[in-house]
Amino acid sequence: PLFPVTKTRHQSSHRMVIYERPEFGGRTMELTDDCPSLNERFHFSDINSCNAMDGNWIFYEHPSYRGRQYLVRPGEYRRFNEWGSSSSQVGSIRRIALYN
Repeated sequence: PLFPVTKTRHQSSHRMVIYERPEFGGRTMELTDDCPSLNERFHFSDINSCNAMDGNWIFYEHPSYRGRQYLVRPGEYRRFNEWGSSSSQVGSIRRIALYN
């Protein structure tokens, strides 16, 4: 038998604080949901450090979830190169669920 495929919102919590400057400095914003355009929502698009308290996230190089992708697992990232990027430019952010 075939079963219908439905999109369900995962119940896991997601929480992250992003920082404009390295070492958790400058302006800060807290995220608990997806953000298709960092610049439109927060009026800046450079993230130099972050603290992912809950959940896994994907940073995208460009708005609308386009460009290079960087997996951000729970933890503290003092500089953008710690999540594997060569630039502090982040255009959008999406929550993800990882299943092992």
